[in-house]
Amino acid sequence: MKKKVMLYVLMGMMVISCSTDKMADATSGGIIGTWDLTALEINDGSASSEEAFAQDILDILSASDCHLLTLTFNEDLTLVTQDATNYLEIGVNGSGIGLEVPCPSQRDTFTTPYIYAEGTLTFTDENQQSVTVDVVISGNTMVISAQDLDVENFNAGGNLVFSRR
Repeated sequence: MKKKVMLYVLMGMMVISCSTDKMADATSGGIIGTWDLTALEINDGSASSEEAFAQDILDILSASDCHLLTLTFNEDLTLVTQDATNYLEIGVNGSGIGLEVPCPSQRDTFTTPYIYAEGTLTFTDENQQSVTVDVVISGNTMVISAQDLDVENFNAGGNLVFSRR
């Protein structure tokens, strides 16, 4: 009899612990973790030269595993942003026919609370302004409108693509 009671108690605890994990995943919506900016998606047919230039810069930096913007969403509902866009130095390579974009070693770090629910992310930026953006997460890829997120040098248009570490 005692063995049956213990078995039912253990089974009940397993069910409760599994449902708690599922509820936590549903609440976070899969946004928890560290996300690196890896690409800018633009419409090649209608993109401005500024958008195409920003895409080229991100392509060069991503190829060398350099990330200008990293977003870390913590379980305690804090967002840590590491932004190197203010330290970006763009030049022409030695042959004079291509871009030279070294990876910035300096980054600005900012921490703020965030809310993420049903594909909408809300946080306060470094200017104490509330920002609300639509976020699309598919597996380890997150897409946010470049204009909505308003990242310096990458806010002309298109979508910012982040990859989860």
